[in-house]
Amino acid sequence: MLDFDKITRQTDRYNFHTHTQFCDGHAPMEDFVLEAIAQGFSHLGFTPHSPISVESPVNMSREQVDAYFDEMERLRHAFGDRINLYTSMEIDYVGVGDGPASDYFQQLPLDYRIGSVHFIPAIDDPSEMVDIDGKFQGFNVRMGQYFNNDIEYVVKMFFSQMMAMVEEGGFDIVGHMDKIGYNASQYCEGIDEEPWFDKLVIDLFENIMDHHLIVEINTKAWLQRNRFYPNLKYFGMLKRFNAPVLVNSDAHYPTLLNSGRDEALKLLSVL
Repeated sequence: MLDFDKITRQTDRYNFHTHTQFCDGHAPMEDFVLEAIAQGFSHLGFTPHSPISVESPVNMSREQVDAYFDEMERLRHAFGDRINLYTSMEIDYVGVGDGPASDYFQQLPLDYRIGSVHFIPAIDDPSEMVDIDGKFQGFNVRMGQYFNNDIEYVVKMFFSQMMAMVEEGGFDIVGHMDKIGYNASQYCEGIDEEPWFDKLVIDLFENIMDHHLIVEINTKAWLQRNRFYPNLKYFGMLKRFNAPVLVNSDAHYPTLLNSGRDEALKLLSVL
């Protein structure tokens, strides 16, 4: 695994969560590299949404993986004297044996791995995995289609999947650990302030610490939604336990590589 601690001590210009043409990003990889260089970044990691066992318009296919690796090599050759580039994936945890710890992902030559949950089982058919990420409008529709409008089920299942992913391991960084909080709070205002919700987050955090994983502070939604993942109210917990942290923008556009990062780093520094 990369020495992230050394990297973060040396520079605040890094991003290890970046999406491009190989998944749902909105520009080619080279555009991100050029923008990162222009913004003074020293480190840039690419993390296409991994191949997945369920149908998804967002995730790359296994057939694209070789092309992704080839493009990484080309970019390293072209720009490696100006910026450190890293090959990674944001790997979806779908279920037991179907996530970062699987043999397929373990044999890929990745510099590091982000583990994330974007799918949970439908309430009446656990074999059907449903996307609970993305924009609220789609989430709201799926609440009726797949979850009988049971928001507590959705929240608890998200954290159950996160806990199972941490237990299985096979990755280095926990992606946006409480991201369900935003859509859930839009569906049911105040749900993310309930004591039971806080307990789910704290239990997950303790499990992450027990497994010596890195917590991502995901800044993608800060400027648009005034929200970090994990939520700002949990920053004190990260500091109190001296949790290893990476501040990533989850960029889908080159111009957003540093979006929200300066604000998160400043807030962390004053805790």
